[in-house]
Amino acid sequence: MKNTLTDLRNHLFETIEALKDEDNPMPVERARAISEAAGKVIESGKLELQCLEQLGDRAVSKFFDTPLLALPGNSRARLPRAV
Repeated sequence: MKNTLTDLRNHLFETIEALKDEDNPMPVERARAISEAAGKVIESGKLELQCLEQLGDRAVSKFFDTPLLALPGNSRARLPRAV
């Protein structure tokens, strides 16, 4: 899947690097817009986790790069269902 949590982190670090560019810095308003959009993506990821937990299917998520099974404290997780 494209556009995972790792991709989001990479975009945010690229934004920071662009802001620090002394020769051609990214406009602050553009960086702010990127930051706000990233915040919305993060909020949707939190909502997805809450939903998966409530449904009892915590092992399947395409947004998170690490299978949720591997996360510490995830004793209720099940193996992903075969498709």
